[in-house]
Amino acid sequence: MTLEEAIRTAIEYEIRVRDTYAEAMAEATDEQGRKIFKVLADEEQGHIDYLESRLQEWQKTGAITAAELKTAVPAPHVIEAGLEKLRGQMEETEKVYSGELKMLRRALNVEIETGNFYRQMVEELDGDGQRMFARFLEIENGHRALVQAEIDSVSGLGFWFDFPEFNLEQA
Repeated sequence: MTLEEAIRTAIEYEIRVRDTYAEAMAEATDEQGRKIFKVLADEEQGHIDYLESRLQEWQKTGAITAAELKTAVPAPHVIEAGLEKLRGQMEETEKVYSGELKMLRRALNVEIETGNFYRQMVEELDGDGQRMFARFLEIENGHRALVQAEIDSVSGLGFWFDFPEFNLEQA
């Protein structure tokens, strides 16, 4: 796959993920769930904008720069530490929030699929293309962890990373 094809495919994945979060935000009945879906939908839109700018740069110059890509997602080690703590505290029974859980599981699936694509691009490409997709892979892995943490929260703990409420502004 060429770098241009990879960027175009990545844009398609990001649109799909963004739309999944936007739909989930519109359907969520839980205010906390809506907030998380909005943050993630906005972040995915930022990814689309970034990729479109890289595509334009590629088309104009035949090269790309792996410009900084920011995220609201905490560092991977922070997410993993929080997940480990959550796993240790999980109750045997799951509260039934079928609508939110269905949307979260759908979001988790598209994050996994998108992450798999980015992993493949990191393996296939080199140079700035590889660096750019490595950053996307890191961020999508963070999104996947966030969605999983929210699934864990909705499933019964009532806490997210040891906090009664989730607030990305504090991340």
